[in-house]
Amino acid sequence: MTNLQPESVSRETLITKYFPGQEDAIRAYAEFLTTAGIERGLIGPREGERIWDRHIFNCLPVTQLLPQGASLFDIGSGAGLPGIVIALARPDLKVTLIEPLERRVEFLNEAVAAIAAGGVEIEVIRGRAQDVKKSADFVTARAVAPMEKLKKISWHMVKTGGSLLAMKGESAANEMVGIKGAELHEIKLEGIELGRVISVRKGSLISA
Repeated sequence: MTNLQPESVSRETLITKYFPGQEDAIRAYAEFLTTAGIERGLIGPREGERIWDRHIFNCLPVTQLLPQGASLFDIGSGAGLPGIVIALARPDLKVTLIEPLERRVEFLNEAVAAIAAGGVEIEVIRGRAQDVKKSADFVTARAVAPMEKLKKISWHMVKTGGSLLAMKGESAANEMVGIKGAELHEIKLEGIELGRVISVRKGSLISA
């Protein structure tokens, strides 16, 4: 499949469009990623110049699958991708970042403090997905594990009527094989590369 290239839209235009009211917060997060994130090894040393297109704007397509006011767990959150981006793009959501490694949890807590902005609710929990006893309407993951394993370690965290949402690349369709109920969403937002998200719904739809 040919990878669709985004239209030429300025970074500031995209920030204003996708992070209304949170422009300063998302800029602060990007700055934190390109400084502390690189220094601590959470972001590759060459990623600084590509932080917006490859890491921040890249996380936006999944927000199109989240209904107003939903709760969300971002597992294996690492540097806060996609969880922090989702929280800033969608302040109506209750977002929890779940990460097992202590040094990354420290980074996430510092990042959340750095972007402290009105109305954004972000909680950080240290733990492995399979050990977390709580549940949410949606569970998101970016570059955590192959789809089959991802579902195995996170399915207990998805409330009935909710979904597991996995951000994937061009091989997304191959990862769906054998996953009952899996659906591929190819989401194109203005100025952003095509996003691919595999969803697996648990039971009935969330009531409106």
